[in-house]
Amino acid sequence: MSRVVLAMSGGVDSSVAAHLLIEQGHEVIGVFMRHGEEAVEACSVDGTQENSPLLPLLKNRADHKQGCCSASDAEDGRRVADRLGIPFYALNLQAEFRQIIDYFIEEYTVGRTPNPCVMCNNWIKFGKLFDYADSVDAEFVATGHYARLLPPAEDDSLRLCRGIDDSKDQSYVLFGIERRYLSRMLLPVGGYEKSKIREIAGGLGLNVAEKKDSQEICFVTSGKHDEFVRARRKGIDTAGEIVTTNGQVVGEHPGIERFTVGQRKGLGVAMGEPYFVTRIDPKLNQVVIGQRDALARDELTAADTNWLVDPPAGRFRCFAQIRYNASAMPATAEVLPDRRLHIKFDEAPFGIAPGQAVVCYEDERVLGGGWIESN
Repeated sequence: MSRVVLAMSGGVDSSVAAHLLIEQGHEVIGVFMRHGEEAVEACSVDGTQENSPLLPLLKNRADHKQGCCSASDAEDGRRVADRLGIPFYALNLQAEFRQIIDYFIEEYTVGRTPNPCVMCNNWIKFGKLFDYADSVDAEFVATGHYARLLPPAEDDSLRLCRGIDDSKDQSYVLFGIERRYLSRMLLPVGGYEKSKIREIAGGLGLNVAEKKDSQEICFVTSGKHDEFVRARRKGIDTAGEIVTTNGQVVGEHPGIERFTVGQRKGLGVAMGEPYFVTRIDPKLNQVVIGQRDALARDELTAADTNWLVDPPAGRFRCFAQIRYNASAMPATAEVLPDRRLHIKFDEAPFGIAPGQAVVCYEDERVLGGGWIESN
């Protein structure tokens, strides 16, 4: 029997992941990650208290919604753990998560579009949680991501692959995980359709069986990311002009953090026909808009690459994905010096956004990727 630390958010996916791991014979420890200004008091079904070696980092109780996770989410997770008969603890990761919030604010301030979900996976779920797993002698860390880890191929390494439910696949947000951790990861729901996961939850009588999936940035509880950025970024004004691709000034905006490349709604100007954000200039605080054709780019460069295979030499063919909800498109890629990457698409995609990740696939397998710096 292997001991597994499972990240439990109080949602249906991680809840069913706990059940599946138990069925596979693992000893499961459920962990709720508290990222707000206060931590949530630990909950346990086995009577373990805060002086347990299983429970470092835990403090104060917060019975109200704050930060990215609510007390109700923690309670949902505790009820599931109670139902399944596993211990459930809350970790205070406020200091670690502050890094993600700082990154989020900085990226929007310089006209880039951040991806905090990828950073959370890299730094916390498959970063900090391995430290916690080591402290409790756990062999594995597991999550409810829709992705799969398949047996070694010809290169003798585990393969991170897409989940079988195309509409829920989350392999894109896992590209940045350190390769050395693949052998200690478990992704139990990746081999299921979402509908089956809900069916399993219902059959187990779990209270989260029909709970809606979270659609917002977890720590922006208002749903308005630009207001979140401005409230926490003191002394910096990014207001400026909205201009067309030919340089015509057509309006003003309250801050470049309100916009992302490819955005159509909420531009604040009426053009009589659909216009999109094509570029953001942080030096001039300008938001450049144009018609859809102006969004097409057939190449990009990326930096800070991370590879889950040995980096290919020279140019190689792949499928490249530029956003979480975008389709991967045929492309030719080339690994450059200094952890950089160049992608040339067979057919130009629309809305390549600096700050987002580009992820390379070989069929279903994640090869690696990097952070888009130019288009």
